[in-house]
Amino acid sequence: MAQATIHSLNTAPTESAQPACGPAVRLRNFSRQFGDTTVLRKLDLDIAPGEFVALLGRSGSGKTTLLRTLAGLDPAESQDVVTPGRRAVVFQDPRLLPWKPVWRNVALGLPGGDARDRARAALIEVGLGHRLDVWPATLSGGEAQRAALARALVREPELLLLDEPFAAVDALTRIRMHDLVLSLWRAHRPAVLLVTHDVDEAITLADRVLVLDEGRIAGDERIRLARPRQASAEFQSIRQRLLGRLGLEPPAPAQAAELIAFPGGEAVS
Repeated sequence: MAQATIHSLNTAPTESAQPACGPAVRLRNFSRQFGDTTVLRKLDLDIAPGEFVALLGRSGSGKTTLLRTLAGLDPAESQDVVTPGRRAVVFQDPRLLPWKPVWRNVALGLPGGDARDRARAALIEVGLGHRLDVWPATLSGGEAQRAALARALVREPELLLLDEPFAAVDALTRIRMHDLVLSLWRAHRPAVLLVTHDVDEAITLADRVLVLDEGRIAGDERIRLARPRQASAEFQSIRQRLLGRLGLEPPAPAQAAELIAFPGGEAVS
């Protein structure tokens, strides 16, 4: 049975267990319907162990429904869904408990007598080792989201699910968070699914970008650019293809160059 905290999940598999050499995530012919509305339609998806995948899509395309399914928050009875036993979720809102110091938020639900030590190690890794005993209300927005990342990673997930975790922070903090997430991903190598509305963010971070449209995968773009990813003709070409898949017109070249230079998606004059 899934054991959920307010922000992160440390779960035993509620669907099929991951094969030893198989994908971290596998869905086959997966559908999800709410009343008369079909949100996901016969979806096939594979995410390899250690692969970083970004998921784009317009509002109502099924992104959050898919993430909740993979997190084990929504049941998937009688459907072909494979996920790892250890999963963690980071949401847009850090959801820290204000009556617990930061380390206790990170250690929430951890078994064993070494919870403080494990929380401290995770907080050091995200640059918050000096904020171990402070109250969440004293953290900046970026610090609170780093604490949320520490709470997810302390559980050593095989699958890390990120639900627009940078949408509420400013552009400069978002760029720093991008760097942090990539460094943590390299160190721990979980499979990652990042749900985002930001095309530049998806290209900057992911190995592969999926576009979800009307409950189906409408685009699957492999990103072969070397990291760190800067403005380039190839970046712009990928961006235009993804915008096209989303049904959007690409911006004018001068505007696009500004947007690429600042992956958070905010242009400067």
